Amino acid sequence: MPDKIITQFNSTKLIYFWLIAFFSVQMSSAQDLQTNLVIILTDDQGYHDVSYYGTNDLQTPNIDRIISSGIRLDNFYSNSPVCSPTRAALMTGRYQDYVGVPGLIRTNQNNSWGYLDPESTLLSEVLQDHGYHTALVGKWNLGLSSPNTPNERGFHYFHGWLDDMVENYWDHTREGINYMRLNDKEIDPEGHVTDLLTEWSVDYIKERANYDQPFFLYLSHLAPHFPVQPPKEWLERVKNREPNLSENRSKLIAFIEHMDNGIGQVIDALKETGAYTNTIILFTSDNGGHLPSGSNVGPFRDGKQSMYEGGLRVPAGLSWPSKIEAGMVSDRILVTMDIFPTVLEALGISYGGPLNGISFMPTLLGKEQEKYRDEPLFFTRREGGIRYGGLTIQAVRLGDWKLLQNSPFEARELYNLSEDPKEQNNVIDEYQHIAEELNTLMMKHLQTGGSVPWQRPADKN
Repeated sequence: MPDKIITQFNSTKLIYFWLIAFFSVQMSSAQDLQTNLVIILTDDQGYHDVSYYGTNDLQTPNIDRIISSGIRLDNFYSNSPVCSPTRAALMTGRYQDYVGVPGLIRTNQNNSWGYLDPESTLLSEVLQDHGYHTALVGKWNLGLSSPNTPNERGFHYFHGWLDDMVENYWDHTREGINYMRLNDKEIDPEGHVTDLLTEWSVDYIKERANYDQPFFLYLSHLAPHFPVQPPKEWLERVKNREPNLSENRSKLIAFIEHMDNGIGQVIDALKETGAYTNTIILFTSDNGGHLPSGSNVGPFRDGKQSMYEGGLRVPAGLSWPSKIEAGMVSDRILVTMDIFPTVLEALGISYGGPLNGISFMPTLLGKEQEKYRDEPLFFTRREGGIRYGGLTIQAVRLGDWKLLQNSPFEARELYNLSEDPKEQNNVIDEYQHIAEELNTLMMKHLQTGGSVPWQRPADKN
């Protein structure tokens, strides 16, 4: 071959390999910039049922490493003291009353107190519209049938449980019905629910590593919601380590530690696939701890189902290794519905729909963001039975003042949370003018929520 042709050939070859290298780098950079989102929502986990707050009788090293590698959110509230309303607020960024879920959605229609507005926009739908692959693994509890099933509400992939709870973590039924699904198909897998959700989440993360597409994984655990049923070996481990604990508390700790181990497997899968560094991992609970199960709500009063602090305060934190510093702590007052605008801002997605949540992205970036919100926060729950009679309980917080009504048939109570965080001294008689101001705000909120249907429309004949 003549020297001139050889030179041209080598030059062409060099350019060819340079172009391959250039575009490979560009594609790699593009992949690096794609931020994944993992939201881990536990069920009925008390404010101090984590070891990162120094709770000595249990160990949650994997939840702890989410917190230690990012930010601890010390003043985080659930939107409601029960699950469906909080989950509606999480998915919509709005007050649950404003999207038709003031209370629990249940199998028994005569005791079901919510119907997710089909016109509401869910986080999963927004992310799907912006190129994300979306997955729900675990508990849904926002609808049992069309049009409010997970696959119809923005999730490409659903592997989990439609209803509110399982009556046995191995048998997987509720009122004799199997609500376990793989997308729209009923399935009957063998194993403890927590282990199944861990396995399915890990499999999903590893499978998505084969695609050049960011993903949203909503890992919605059923644990530690009663019945408290840890695997035998986990209970024996706790009893050997903490022999002086009650049976009740031992079982709950084993239940939580078993779940924490699964969360660790999910984190490890993110690391193994190279997704960890640029994945937002957000952890929290749907409401306060269930006291009859032995939950630890820290210094606060009461627990799940209650409008006192123990029913609303939940553990929470977030990690995002490529963007936020490790070891941060925030005392800003936050609520579940704030997650929606925060993650959209973090992912660079604009959203023009109605929102009640406020982004705490400045806090994540270490910027100044006041502890107190300028507007009131409302907490509501509608419930049936002889105790509630289909009526609501509610609370409103503005600054340090909190007005609550913990039973539809009892008087309102007023507390100053800066002076009385345990809500021991009802000062409504001394500060009647403040109670009246907060009550006016609460009534307006209830009126707004009352304009949204919360029962499924009757089927037309």
